[in-house]
Amino acid sequence: MSEVIKVGMADLQVVTPPNTIRTSGLGSCVGVVIYDDTSLVAGMAHVMLPTSSLSRQEKTNEAKYADTAIPALLFEMEKLGIRHYSLKAKIAGGAQMFSFSTGNSDLMRIGPRNVEAVKEKLKELRIPLIAEDVGGKSGRTIEFNPKTKLLNIRTVNKGTTEI
Repeated sequence: MSEVIKVGMADLQVVTPPNTIRTSGLGSCVGVVIYDDTSLVAGMAHVMLPTSSLSRQEKTNEAKYADTAIPALLFEMEKLGIRHYSLKAKIAGGAQMFSFSTGNSDLMRIGPRNVEAVKEKLKELRIPLIAEDVGGKSGRTIEFNPKTKLLNIRTVNKGTTEI
């Protein structure tokens, strides 16, 4: 009996077959899926912001930021015996949900900045990014199946794709 493990906003989870893993409400947020090609352990993080330096809390929620969520996800996956050399990543989200006419628009480019930060961290950790569905102006729900290694993406007003 398989189960769908849900990942909330600023959350991360790990899963093994036959279970799948899903997150919804990806607007400017980025869903990061990392999986081990051989052991079929998979993890997903729902990243809200690019860097933990933006945190004003005393105790930072690691899953909220690209620079801390990915290492935290790997730490959880290591408990299930992943092999770093067989890791791969897929990402989705990072939409520009609103358009701004103000001059200081870089602060408002949260979606694109999240995508850049996630890609940077994956590169730094030498995890190949093999597929992505990012940008645009629509929200997404994603579900990853570690057995088939397919990421199912439902985009608002655009239907479903798999990468």
